[in-house]
Amino acid sequence: MRWTDSVEKILVTEEQIKARIAELGAQITKDYEGKKLIVVGILKGAIVFYSDLARHIDMPMTFDFLSVSSYGNSTVSSGEIKFMKDLDQPVEGYDILIVEDIVDSGRTLSYLRKNLEARNPNSVRVCCLLDKKERREVEVEVNYVGFDIPDEFVVGYGLDFAGMYRNLPYIGVLAPSAYEV
Repeated sequence: MRWTDSVEKILVTEEQIKARIAELGAQITKDYEGKKLIVVGILKGAIVFYSDLARHIDMPMTFDFLSVSSYGNSTVSSGEIKFMKDLDQPVEGYDILIVEDIVDSGRTLSYLRKNLEARNPNSVRVCCLLDKKERREVEVEVNYVGFDIPDEFVVGYGLDFAGMYRNLPYIGVLAPSAYEV
């Protein structure tokens, strides 16, 4: 059995992702023209999306990364947010664009936004590849959305289950047999 056999169906194709990222990059370039932009990627899940999106933002910017976790090796958020890596630079006076792989319950993003806003940037906005609004527990503003998706456990294009499947070039629904014991 191939490891990709655990993917039940493809939700968003590689071609759809590429096209949408180009659109997002163009819009972000327009919206941040003339501003001091720091693009903050949320590790590890957002790294593939972050890399492709950054190449479509046509302006000077600084890269930085944060690492937080609320899933561990589960398919549902634990509710406990662990801060594992902080930014390497001060953000006061900059405009921050948080790049996230998926917005689910909203708890992690709400925590991150409050944490970053307390550091006195000019603004904090959010760009996510996937928005799973059905699962929202905390209201959060997402300024740029790649795709709205249903409440299914997805992997690929940086998203994982227990560290696996990040390298899939599409967004797929993981078969329950891959994570149910």
